[in-house]
Amino acid sequence: MTENADHGIRFGRIAAMLPVRDIGKARAFYTDILGFTKTFENGDPVGFMILKRDKAELHLTLDPRYRAPTYNVIHLMVEDVDGLYAVCQRHGVRIVKGLRDQDYGLRAFVFADPDGNRIDVGQPI
Repeated sequence: MTENADHGIRFGRIAAMLPVRDIGKARAFYTDILGFTKTFENGDPVGFMILKRDKAELHLTLDPRYRAPTYNVIHLMVEDVDGLYAVCQRHGVRIVKGLRDQDYGLRAFVFADPDGNRIDVGQPI
C-alpha cells in the first residue's frame, strides 16, 4: 500500500511514555538537570507523571522491574544541541554516543537517563 490513509482525522500532540524504576529519581533528573516541569501525577504512591518543557512532553510510568532496551527510545529535537551536551557533561550524565555532525543532516548525541533509557538528541545542521 503506497497511499496514506486520510479519513479527515487530524492528529494532535504525541507524547513519549518512559517506564522508570524510581519515579522520584527520574523526576529529579528530568526537572533538575533538563529543566522539565511536572504538570500532573497520579497514584499513591505516584505511579504516573507528566513532565513538560517547551513543546516536549514526557509521560513517566512506574515499573520497578523495568530494564531499559539497548536502542534509543526517544528522539528529541533541540535548538542548542551543543548547549544541552555541555549540560549533560557538567552533570555527569552518561553519554552513549558523543556529539558529532551526522550524514543525515543533524548534529546529534545520545545520552542515558538514570534508568538507562537512551535519548537521541539532535539539531538540524
